Amino acid sequence: MTIAMTAAAPAATLRAFVSGVGNDSNTASNCAHAAPCRTFAAALTVISPRGEIEALDPAGYGPITINGPLSIVGVPGAAINAPSGGAGIIINAQANEAVHLQGLLIDGSGVGTTGIQFNSGGSLVVENCVIRNLTNDGINVYNSTATVQVLISNTLVADNGFYGIFIFPRTAGSATATFNRVKTSKNFAANIILEGDQTTGTVRGTAIDSVAVGSTSSSDGSGFEAFGAQAELNLFSSVASHNRVGVTAGGGGGTVRLYQTMVTGNTVGWNGGTVMSYVNNSIDDNGCCESPPGSVLPLK
Repeated sequence: MTIAMTAAAPAATLRAFVSGVGNDSNTASNCAHAAPCRTFAAALTVISPRGEIEALDPAGYGPITINGPLSIVGVPGAAINAPSGGAGIIINAQANEAVHLQGLLIDGSGVGTTGIQFNSGGSLVVENCVIRNLTNDGINVYNSTATVQVLISNTLVADNGFYGIFIFPRTAGSATATFNRVKTSKNFAANIILEGDQTTGTVRGTAIDSVAVGSTSSSDGSGFEAFGAQAELNLFSSVASHNRVGVTAGGGGGTVRLYQTMVTGNTVGWNGGTVMSYVNNSIDDNGCCESPPGSVLPLK
């Protein structure tokens, strides 16, 4: 009697590795440290939920679509080049699923549309990244899930053709966003914008030790903006400079609060709906509109 035996497929792994000298055929060994894969997309095929993909060295690792909870950890020079007309990273996770991106260079080379396109999921963490040269947005959070939490820290978002960071919950969704030591520069339409639909979606954000400079669009060009009646942005120890408008509360009802924040060197200091000051800010050397905001909040 002859017994036929076949090799079992490797079980999914919690940690997979990629390298500039790797090979995507190494999915057969789960992109192990000793036999790394070449692209993030190949490593994704062997990773288990809530697993981690690690880049071992500087290289371009290709675009990726993430459909579940995942961490990607890069090293200096670990890059994703967004394809022409497309996004570097697309996220279609389920509600309550977390995606963590760390240490990546995401570059559009003037042809890629979006750096990170977040369509759904429970939370997004972006830290120690550089996102640049996209024709549209650096980071676009347009979530369809009920709620999403966004944390962006120690990250540069620069030289993008429309928004640097755009957060806009769809329909009845909501989003909370925290920007910690985020630098945004020369994103044409606005550097950081939170949009809350006039009747449904809500978005609340806080920027700490963050900088928004060089947004010059004649139709918007805001450093920091809360747009819409359901949008709120709080600025603490941050700087808006050399934009067309430093701080905007737009869309017929956005709210911005300023605490120990500098608004300087802009064509327009601040404008729009409700801009509130804690009377410890510096709003000067703008082309116009730098009188103290009408709503003054007490220091406590």
